[in-house]
Amino acid sequence: MREQKDQALTDVLKMKRRNLSREEIVRKLVKALEQLDYVYACWEAGAAAFNRVDEWSDIDLNVVVEDERVAETFSATEDALKSISPIAQKLEIPQLPWPGVAQAFYKLKNASDYLLIDFAVFKLSSPDKLLEPEIHGNAVFRFNKSGKVKISHVDRRELRSKLRKRLERLKTRFELFNVFVQKEINRGNFLEAIDLYHNLTLAMLVEALRIKDNPLHYDFKMRYVQSELASEVVERLSSLYFVKDERDLQRKYREATKWLAETVVEIEREGYRN
Repeated sequence: MREQKDQALTDVLKMKRRNLSREEIVRKLVKALEQLDYVYACWEAGAAAFNRVDEWSDIDLNVVVEDERVAETFSATEDALKSISPIAQKLEIPQLPWPGVAQAFYKLKNASDYLLIDFAVFKLSSPDKLLEPEIHGNAVFRFNKSGKVKISHVDRRELRSKLRKRLERLKTRFELFNVFVQKEINRGNFLEAIDLYHNLTLAMLVEALRIKDNPLHYDFKMRYVQSELASEVVERLSSLYFVKDERDLQRKYREATKWLAETVVEIEREGYRN
């Protein structure tokens, strides 16, 4: 009995040490970063920008800094985090598709595992700060010194050009590689077949559907798909993603292939919603 009580007390103490809230973490970081003269702006992105924060949301925090002060910014950020909790894990992202951006993820010992901190540092000279509200939602600025960082908007002509190129690439990939699924089904390699089905056929289908109905997020893959595509489309996609057995895979592969081909034809005939 005594051992059970001791274990219960230990569990309670662990919970108390892991109760840092989202706002506490953000407030601590903002306070530390705002006082640095080389940090010009700080905002929340991700779920906060789309007003979708819930108990499982992580923290997407972006800052703009002087070009030569990126390393110092990460150092100051880590010092601030360590003042409220040991850093349990850190992961640096070595290569991003945007120039002048560095990113790291932090997991705190004293916070929920869901409260990962996705921290991105943009150089002031970075040409793309991912602030177009049409794509990235309405950034929740914590500070923006002298309004130095400006909100930008989508260039619709450039978007149309990207979509045309992306659709041509998608068609070529479909014509070249979609048959790989059937090849592995024919061989009886069903694990390979289902992996290719998800990562080729269905991935291309989702991109085509987004180009057609949600072009601003054409490259978001499955992110936000349940709230951004029509409910009947989501329901049909769900039925295709969950495969029961080998016969079900064959049937759903054919259905997904047909839907993808039809969607591409629709886009070429009718365009997309923009």
